[in-house]
Formats: sequence, C-alpha cells, structure tokens
Amino acid sequence: MLMDVITNPGPLKDIVLYDQEKHVSSAVWDGQERGALRCHEHTSKLSEWKLNSKQIELVERAGFGYLRRIPAISLDNPLISALVERWRRETNTFHFTVGEMTVTLEDIALLLGLGIDGKPVIGFTYTTCSSVCERYLGQAPDSTYASGGMVKLSWLKETFSFCPDDASFEEVERRTRAYLLYLVGSTIFSTTTGNKVPVMYLPLFEDFDDAGTFAWGAAALAFLYRALGNASVKSQSTICGCLTLLQCWSYYHLNIGRPKLNREPVHDHFPFVLRWKGKQNGPTANRDVIFYRKALDVLKPSDVEWLPYENMDGRYIPEHIRNSLQLGRSRTMLISFDKAERHLPDRCLKQFGLFQGIPEDVHKWVRKSRGVDGGVNFSSKMEAELNEWEMRWDNIVPDDVLGVDEADYMRWYLGITRKVVGRPISLSSEFQRTIANVRDILELAENFPTHDLDLERGNMMARIISLAQDCLRDQVGVTPTESQQQIELGKRMRGKERVRRKGMGKRRKGIDPMEDYGGSEDESQFGGPVLEVDQLHLPLTHHGNSVYDGTHMYDPVTKVDDMELCDEIPQLPEAQDMNKIDGGSSSLDVVGTSNAMTGEESLGELPESYDVKREDRESKVEDNDAAKESNEENVNREEEDGIDLGENVAESSSLGRRGENSVVA
Repeated sequence: MLMDVITNPGPLKDIVLYDQEKHVSSAVWDGQERGALRCHEHTSKLSEWKLNSKQIELVERAGFGYLRRIPAISLDNPLISALVERWRRETNTFHFTVGEMTVTLEDIALLLGLGIDGKPVIGFTYTTCSSVCERYLGQAPDSTYASGGMVKLSWLKETFSFCPDDASFEEVERRTRAYLLYLVGSTIFSTTTGNKVPVMYLPLFEDFDDAGTFAWGAAALAFLYRALGNASVKSQSTICGCLTLLQCWSYYHLNIGRPKLNREPVHDHFPFVLRWKGKQNGPTANRDVIFYRKALDVLKPSDVEWLPYENMDGRYIPEHIRNSLQLGRSRTMLISFDKAERHLPDRCLKQFGLFQGIPEDVHKWVRKSRGVDGGVNFSSKMEAELNEWEMRWDNIVPDDVLGVDEADYMRWYLGITRKVVGRPISLSSEFQRTIANVRDILELAENFPTHDLDLERGNMMARIISLAQDCLRDQVGVTPTESQQQIELGKRMRGKERVRRKGMGKRRKGIDPMEDYGGSEDESQFGGPVLEVDQLHLPLTHHGNSVYDGTHMYDPVTKVDDMELCDEIPQLPEAQDMNKIDGGSSSLDVVGTSNAMTGEESLGELPESYDVKREDRESKVEDNDAAKESNEENVNREEEDGIDLGENVAESSSLGRRGENSVVA
C-alpha cells in the first residue's frame, strides 16, 4: 500500500479531480513548499465600534445580530493552509482519507447564526464610491480612501464608529449602514485587497427589515467556497473569506489542532463558534503546515466528528434558523453577486448521520468570469443559477437511502481521490536511495565477468556502465558543507513561517512570501532544482564511452598511454581523428572526446605522482598561447567552453554535453 502511494498518490482516474495539475498538492509532491497562506480577515478592530441601543436593534433586524457578537478569534494560518491543500474546487469538498467532507449550509447557520434561506445576495455593481456613499452614508471618502468601487475599512471606522446619543434617526441609520458594511467586509466578505470592501453591499442595507430577508449565510458560504478554490491553486499565496468559520468548523469536525480552552458557560450558547473563544490553558506548540499536513494524511475515522452538534443545547438556536436547517442537505447553487458555487451535500452524507454511497457525477463546470462594470445587475446574467437557488427546497437529499454499501464507496473513492498530499518518504530520502541503487548497479556491472559474452551483450553491458556513470557524475559536486547550509536555510524559512503567524501586522508591504521562501527541506538538500524521483530516468541519449571488443570492455581513450596523453594534452587531435587512436573504431563519440579533453574518468588510472592541478594550469596556459597565435576565434570558443582540467566532475559533465551540442550544430 505504501509503495503504491509513493509511486502514485492519486487520483488513479481523473473523472472527478480533473484539475490535479493546477492543484497545490502537485507542487507539494514535487517538493515545492509555499509555506503558510496569508489569511485576510480583519476582525481585530470590530470591538472599537461603539453601537448604541438603536443601532443594535437595526443590526438585528438586518439579520446580523449573532454575527455582531462573535469576537475576533486568533487564526491558525498553518492549519488553514493544510486544509486548503485538501480542498478540491471540482467538488467543493475536502478530500480526506476517510472520505469527502465540506462546510454546509447547516454549519454556517449554527456556527455564525446567519440566515440560510431567503433571497439571493445579488444586485448592482459600482466602479466608483462617491455616488453610492453619498446616498446611503451621507458623505463620500476622498481619493485616498477609495479605489474603484471599494472603500477602505479604516475610513468607515474613523468616520462612523461612534454615534452621538442625540443623533437624528437618519444619522443613526447611516452610521449603522457603515457598520454593517464594515462588518461584512471584515468577516464573511473579506477580500485579499487587505483593508477594502466593495460598496455594492450598501444598497442591500437601505431597508433594514428587507436586508433581513436575504440568505446572508448562503452568500457567505459561496464566497468561502470561491476563496478556498482560488487558494488551492498552486500559484496562490493568500486566502480570504470567513476564515473564522473555516477554522471553527475544523475544530468541531476534526481532532487536529483543537485548542484546550478555559471556557465560561456563555461560550456554549449560540452561535456555536463562541465555544472556541477563550484563553488556552495548554501549551501552544509551534505547529507548521507540514505538521498539520502529516496529521491529515494519516487521518483516522476516530479523529472525525461527523455529528458534532447533536449534543449541543438546541434551546438557544433561533426558530427561523432551526426551521431552515434541512437546507443543509439541499443540492443547490449558492450565490453572492458575481460568485456562484455548487452546494453538494450528497457527497458528505455522513455529516447528516446517513450512509454514504457513490454520489452523482459532477459535471465539469467553468466558473464564469463576469465583468464588474458600474451599473451591472447580475440578476440578468445568472438566470440559470438563480433558478437553481429558487428550487432549493425541491432538491433536498432524501434521508431514506437504502441498499448503500460504504465499502463500495470507499473502493470507488480511493480511485478518484488524492490519497496523500505530502510524501510518505521525503524527497531527499528517495533521491539518496535511488542514487545508492545506481551505485550498486554500477558496481555489479563493472565486476560482471565479460569473457563469455558475445559482442552485442558486451556492448550492452558497456552501455549500462556508461549510463550509470553519467547519472552519478552530476551528483559529485555538492559538498557536505553546501548541503548543510541549504538544510539550515530551509529551517530558517520554516521559522519565518511561524513568526509570520504571530506578527502578520508587521509584515512589510510589497514582499511576496513566494520570493523569500527558501524551498522545502527536500529541495534544500541539494542546492539546485528539485529532481522528481518518480521521474528519475537514466539518460538514454548518446554515450559510447565504453566499448566491448569481444574480449574485454575498455574506454577507447584508455588505449593511449596515460602519461603520453598527459604530455600531449595541448595538441589533442580533432574529434574526427580520435577514431584512429584505437585502430579506426567508429564507436567513439563526442562525449568520449569531451571526457578526454577535460581529464575525466576516461583518463583511466593516473600515477600517484601526477599533479592534476599543476598540469591543469600549465596546459591551460599553453592552450591559450597556442590559440592566440593561430586563431583568435578559437580562443573565444575555448574560453566559452571553459576547458579546464581542474573543473570538478559535475561541471565537466555539463561541459561534455555542451561540447556535444556544439559539434552537432
């Protein structure tokens, strides 16, 4: 089983996960670590808003009474990043070892207290802020606080966070609208822009009672699905959306990274996300993305809480939310302005206490890139999606599923999923093991008796030796000191990731974490590009260094006396004349010539007294002098080729290939 995972982590069939090549798990498997994602949620300053009783009443009428009560919860960026590595936008679900799971409409209703039934959150878009802010807030920001159709959160807080007791009712409404825009822009609709929110939500707050009829929970889930899908692409380094919801969903459902908290009784009340607000009473270990990734790769059924809310006190759940919880099993479309995402609970039936069978096929769909020009009403551009939302109560997955064999489901699931994200054996360990095996092959081939072999088999054995030597030649140039330095660099980078969790606010502007990330531990072992071990193949082009003449194997160059060759280095013959050295053999190729010129393995055993470095310097001086006298062009070519007997073995191999290319050209 382990060897199957090492060679192919999945999916074995791409009928479901058809975007695997773009997914971050492909990059991780190749040793390309991106570190913890930057998590954009701006809840830290929500407590600075001072709402009076009139404002609180308006907030509750608009449907955000419970969301307002949720305090800022410290985000675990590595945990969120590891969860993103398991998210698949093809199905809008997490692919764990135990099956698929997802954040459902039921989860968002119980965790955040937002309505999940009602009108879709959709409307007009704007490319400027002035007119809409003037209408709904009574004033507009100057150019330093606005960007296109977005306004800075800091302007909203600085301008509207305090409402005087003697303010007119119109002013109370304006300041409450500003608060609601700040609330949704810092929580459920937080963007990767850092501190801005689109003003397109403001018209929905014009009438507070009407605002309460929108399905804000469904819109928040659509926004989160889209954010997870975008962050799961290997080129991304940030994530937005309601990350408090995502993290607390994980705490409830997975026994991984759960904090041990000193909770007061009030924290068991509604909404259920309050359970995870409190002071930790246990040690806070430094856990990075790799720690959580490994935990998810070996996730056991006993680590999963499929029904985490069944023992919660239902008396605190508002009636309108309790009556809509059945929509958690609705196979429907979630809508948030330009974003439309599929809600597929039939893939996660165990989260509703049902047996999981093989789900329906998910047809490949492309998320439409809809323009956000000013004055565009998305209601006219998303008719099909809106119709599907209207049919939400007609598409409830039945709870009387019969004849379901979960063993059949798991056999099917293991064929279509990505089994693991991280390698069970590190990339460096696999690489070192492969190189060790090649060395063993070379030793066996060199000691293999050849006197009974015919010419064809002898040449095959010679080719094996040549290919093994070429494969090992490129690995000689990395010194232990260099390797250790690269390992230490990788450790420092992982240390930076942990520091970033504690001080995201101090992060300098304009620095992309992808630029100063030093690579994974696997990659850093070798100070160069990552070599995918599962794609490691011995070179099958060129090379005829060793030749079998029916009696023994030899390198054609070694038929020349070693000392004579050393004396004559400055006057080496041209490539086409080298065949004459072994009696006209035509099997000598360009690589053999290059090896002879660079003093590589093809020189054979040199006497102990032979000073290679001294001979290097002398022969290079002679070469340059002779070339200058004969032809200036030859000097330039020789300098470009870097002919130097003192080059290390790895560099000379590279020169050999360049020599071959120049001759072929």
